[in-house]
Amino acid sequence: MTLLQRPLLVLLLLVTHHLLQCWIAFGSVDEEGQKQEEFNEELLLKPLPDRKVLAHFHFQSSAPPSTSNGRHHHLFPKAISQLVQKFRVKEMELSFTQGRWNYERWGGFDPIASSNAKPPGVELWAVFDVPQHQVDASWKNLTHALSGLFCASINFLESTSTYSAPEWSFPPSSGNLRYGTLPREAVCTENLTPWLKLLPCRDKAGLAVLLDRPSIYRGFYHSQRLHLTSTGSGSKGTDSGIILNQALTVVLQPIQPNGLRASMDHASEKHIQPSWSLSSIFGKQVRGRCVLAKSSKVYLQLDRGLVAELKRIHKENEKSVANGLTSENFWSYPSFELSANPDRIVIEENSLHSKSSSILYNFQVEKYSESEPLDLGLTWKIPVVWLCQSAPLHSSRFLMGSGNERGAIAISLKSTQLREGFMGAFADNERCELRVDVFQVVPWYVKVYFHSLQVFIDQQPKAVSDVIEKIHVSPSKDKVSPGMMEMVLKLPCRVKSAALTIEFDKGFLHIDEYPPDANQGFDIPSAIISFPNFHASMFFLEDGSVNKSPLLSKFQEKSPVMSYTEVLLVPLTTPDFSMPYNVITITCTVFALYFGSLLNVLRRRIAEEERFLKDKATKKTGQLPLLLSKLSAKLRGRPWEPPHSPPSTSFFISSKLVFKVILVAGLAVGWQYYFS
Repeated sequence: MTLLQRPLLVLLLLVTHHLLQCWIAFGSVDEEGQKQEEFNEELLLKPLPDRKVLAHFHFQSSAPPSTSNGRHHHLFPKAISQLVQKFRVKEMELSFTQGRWNYERWGGFDPIASSNAKPPGVELWAVFDVPQHQVDASWKNLTHALSGLFCASINFLESTSTYSAPEWSFPPSSGNLRYGTLPREAVCTENLTPWLKLLPCRDKAGLAVLLDRPSIYRGFYHSQRLHLTSTGSGSKGTDSGIILNQALTVVLQPIQPNGLRASMDHASEKHIQPSWSLSSIFGKQVRGRCVLAKSSKVYLQLDRGLVAELKRIHKENEKSVANGLTSENFWSYPSFELSANPDRIVIEENSLHSKSSSILYNFQVEKYSESEPLDLGLTWKIPVVWLCQSAPLHSSRFLMGSGNERGAIAISLKSTQLREGFMGAFADNERCELRVDVFQVVPWYVKVYFHSLQVFIDQQPKAVSDVIEKIHVSPSKDKVSPGMMEMVLKLPCRVKSAALTIEFDKGFLHIDEYPPDANQGFDIPSAIISFPNFHASMFFLEDGSVNKSPLLSKFQEKSPVMSYTEVLLVPLTTPDFSMPYNVITITCTVFALYFGSLLNVLRRRIAEEERFLKDKATKKTGQLPLLLSKLSAKLRGRPWEPPHSPPSTSFFISSKLVFKVILVAGLAVGWQYYFS
């Protein structure tokens, strides 16, 4: 027995030793993965001039290149990692937007307006790290994968007639870039839930708890954005590093204590701004951070225009000495009151575009818990009216012409009277030029005549060659590819207005290509207007906060000022879809009458009908006439015969039925001959 037990003990010890080594190795890999992968969550709150509140959620997940992780991740979502590895995505951005950003009231010269204000519907662009001939196939597979991941109709972008390939006007400029939009795509909770599932704590803990569905979707603007960047090539057995940024931008209306929203009218501009808190706009409070988050912060931002107005009010009232804007004296201003004391107050550095700098109040979520939740609120004490900083030119787009045959697209650019600080010393120079990039995509059924392009500067026609420095046109092909136009405009610095017009013809679609709501019209995606010489960046460099905050690091990026125009609704020639229904209904009715009468004639029995008529006539005559007929026959000495209807009656009935059948058959044959 001892000889048999020794090999078993040795084998058991070897297996145990091997399992311990694997467990230790896995534990070391787990510790290494925990050190590498990071997750940060931040929330930015900002009061707007039209008595609304901007809430910008920013979540960042990073997975640096590593050979130990393999296909396993601890914090980073596995679905996104598989997309990058499978389709070799270098950079991608996907947005779901409901509503349109108001550039006049909510600003157009800040990082949120330039990077997070998206067109209505779905917008997707991606840069692939594959050969040129494989880009379209990778795009098709990516759209199908994202469609299933986010429960949306993104797979409609797989067709070449719905996406384009910009060359240099759309940032980032790359030969492997594909761009597509779905302006009519509806946004609902079915798209938000998969987006939240990419977070480590989902919406069960941390700042994501505030994302209450009824509060989010009753807002005036809602845009959820997903942007990923691959930081490595992923070759030689090394997984590429990925940085995933998830942003949710919402514009909400604070609810007053009486339960009504703060309305914006002419009289309310003189009133005090509405007071609000996290519980009043979201219905929830922050009860701590996500345990997997490296940092969790809430910011309250006062933009440049608001700070300048507060300084002016306090100078007029002589309530404080505003020799210099510092965090100490501004915190002592009796203009508003915060429900919680901020941990830090940061002032924007190097504000070259305005005389004032924005102020940022920082709140650390780690200090709060279930017993002491964070319910950040802002209470105004004096009336304040200000304006957000806008882009150099306000862009809009509209249709011209009438009818279902021809029309024209017009892009209007109007000065916002904010050249001071933008141009600096070059504004007085006659050679000063303002560069404007225009990127526009039109569907193939809108046949644009690019040679009909006209340019107007200050309502005066100008030669195209004098204004347009560079242009790239890709004409549309029927049912193959859309039309695309990229151009660079050189406008004078003191321009007041500029306009571009281009004519088009409306094409015809096959009956199978019409959507269910064809009478509503067809959408032309938003045009993108960008100003490469102006960068929407903000610098908060105090105490090295940029190195700790991904949101403030995003604010530092020198992204060009961008704006999206309106989505155009073009009515096309639409057939009468009710006509086939009417033809089918009438034809079926005629055939039913024909075959019904024919079957009635074929199945009718004449003898039974005569017997039935005799019985009916007998019943109608009654007993007294019957006795009189019997008595009369006996007096005459003749045999009695029961009364019966004359045979001419049955003959008349049968001939009438035959005539009816012939008439119905003739009508059916004539109808069929007429419509054939």
